[in-house]
Amino acid sequence: MTSLIKKNASGPADDGDANLLINEVVGVPGGIGEAARRGRAAAYDSFLRGLLPVRDGVALLAVGGLGRRQCAPYSDLDLVLVHAGVPGTDELAASVWYPIWDAGLRLDHSVRTVAEALSVAQDDVKVALGLLDARLVVGDQALADALIRTAADHWRRTAVRHLPGLREVTEARWQAHGELAFLLEGDLKEAAGGLRDVGLLRAISAAGITDALRPAVRAAHLRLLDTRDALHQQVGRRVDRLVAQERDGVAALLALDDGDALLRRVAGDARTVSHALDDAFRAAERLRSGRSRGGNGRPARRPVARDVVEHDGELVLARTAIGARPDPSLSLRVAAASATTRIPIARATCEWLAAYCPPLPAPWPAEARAALITLLGAGLGLVPAWETCDRYGLVDGWLPEWTRLRSLPQHNPVHRFTLDRHLVQTAHEASRHAREVERPDLLLLGALLHDIGKGLPGDHSTVGVPVAQAVATRVGLPTAEVELIGKLVRLHLLLPDVATRRDLSDPVTIASVAEAVGDTGTLDVLHALVRADAAATGPAAWSDWKGRLVAELVTRVRTALDTGVLPEPPAPDPELLAGPLPVVHLTGDRVSVAAADRRGLLATVAGCLALHRLEVISADASAVDGRALVECRVQPRYGLPPDPVPLRADLRRAVAGDVSVTQRLRGRALASRGGGAAPRVVWHREAATDAVLLELRAADAAGLLYRVTCALDEAGALVRAARISTLGADVVDAFYLVGGWPDDATRARLEAAVLAAV
Repeated sequence: MTSLIKKNASGPADDGDANLLINEVVGVPGGIGEAARRGRAAAYDSFLRGLLPVRDGVALLAVGGLGRRQCAPYSDLDLVLVHAGVPGTDELAASVWYPIWDAGLRLDHSVRTVAEALSVAQDDVKVALGLLDARLVVGDQALADALIRTAADHWRRTAVRHLPGLREVTEARWQAHGELAFLLEGDLKEAAGGLRDVGLLRAISAAGITDALRPAVRAAHLRLLDTRDALHQQVGRRVDRLVAQERDGVAALLALDDGDALLRRVAGDARTVSHALDDAFRAAERLRSGRSRGGNGRPARRPVARDVVEHDGELVLARTAIGARPDPSLSLRVAAASATTRIPIARATCEWLAAYCPPLPAPWPAEARAALITLLGAGLGLVPAWETCDRYGLVDGWLPEWTRLRSLPQHNPVHRFTLDRHLVQTAHEASRHAREVERPDLLLLGALLHDIGKGLPGDHSTVGVPVAQAVATRVGLPTAEVELIGKLVRLHLLLPDVATRRDLSDPVTIASVAEAVGDTGTLDVLHALVRADAAATGPAAWSDWKGRLVAELVTRVRTALDTGVLPEPPAPDPELLAGPLPVVHLTGDRVSVAAADRRGLLATVAGCLALHRLEVISADASAVDGRALVECRVQPRYGLPPDPVPLRADLRRAVAGDVSVTQRLRGRALASRGGGAAPRVVWHREAATDAVLLELRAADAAGLLYRVTCALDEAGALVRAARISTLGADVVDAFYLVGGWPDDATRARLEAAVLAAV
């Protein structure tokens, strides 16, 4: 008995063994699809009926997936043993629960009278929702009917009152699990738009509040259930998170082309569910609170924009707009009104616009163009308004290119959104910087189009230019502005790439950026676009140090564009040029060292910093008056800054040539070697004033800078600067090697040394 209790508390020790038990004892069939799910439910029913003798006053009810006959291959069992106060109920319950545990099944169970079950449901909305799925498996039919009927009646009477609290709980769950439509590894059950949200739609429909389970929602629900079936079958155990390594296998089981096709299908279904739930919650809120009524007792209508009025908390068309021939810009104007007022568009209005609003001519009329810019610049209202219009096909009418972009996965781990949502989110973030630029309209449109080349063969910054320019031409921009949109797409990665990978004190760096940008107006728009793009990408795409580097680059380039004079490199810290050697300064994110002039000082400093778990962002090495100077910008590798006292002591001993520190550095560096994709070296001939650039692209690892600088030093190269750019699990490290362009043999030797060090 004790071992069985432990089995219930912790579940089966091994899901593969559990599967064998289930097949042997219960005979649950596998497979994907509604018929397979019903077959599993029938097998469970048959198994459970053999555990409980039929007697008056006792009924075994299934809730959850078994209650709905939607059992996944590795579903839990949710059971309620209802009784009418008959004696020996505890023993009877044990005779049911223990064989279930012995079969290796996971079980959520309760034993209650009808009154107890209803009392719990009254206090706990989750229990109330669960009882809506209750179904008799075996036992007293009248007792089961009494509970099921009363629970449903109670829910219909109290649902409107319970839904605000339920919405708060739901939004907390969304916050924890994210939006299924935009996640690379979403939880099919708990994330927003997932299976649990379909349960809410079912409950709202059961309350008679609105028709929440329309055909599109039902179809999306079935596909999500199929995806979960396939995921269980692929993994061989109960799991709801669609992780990357299982996508292709799940896609194959569902007869889809690949993992991306699966992600796009899941995203579309999740959006359908999310949009339906938003509509349902709004309907419940209108019913709960009521709206202001006119003298005739009907909801008041309030004009919001031309042809648009607010009616009962939603935007609808004015009667004059419906009666006349629709203006092609009407859908855009409705969307802009929704975004600026943050009032949702009524479902019927969206359906009418999709059916009757005529297509936009090319080029667009000025009114449509103005509405698009208003929509993009609306701030917080943009995303929900755009999503609503996208669900009804309106966006495809504005931008035919959107069909290719919709739900397109972005596999770089720094991205949190699918491509289409990223573009809209970037426009939202760009609206925060609209007052910093001369042409906020071009900033907003550039933000929407900056990644439009993704998904096409080639570099998206290059192949996206003609696509973005075609959109800008169709929207009705003049030729000069179309060219500027193309430039924004082509250069939208220029500032962060240069700021993190190049020496900003080198005049060649500043001159090349100034030549590419052309004028300060474009520079300001690019700076705003970079920040908006990073904010829309995710927290891993931006940091304070990257922001400072980009701002420093922009300041230097603006000086060059305004004056025509390239800014002078900053002078070394004067404190490094005075006093006895060695000199070690730790100031914020800067580490500065001066020592007797010798080779290998940069490698020594980099290794010591790695030993203390500091990542080097940039490093500069120089020699002045017989002193070797190294200045680094750093950040903690694991979030916590090191103790400055031992760091300063180790730096002093290391730069003075202490062998014990060097041994510790080499030991730690060897221990930190990791795997990753094959590294690559790229050479740049004219990227610096007095140096050539060696760029290393490799997997990130602690101590990598130390190993590479040691290898370059031992190979006879002199490194005067290094720039480290971390992109997820990879790095792009740029090393400025003093001297002219090396011959083929020297390049091959240096490249081999670097790759061996990696």
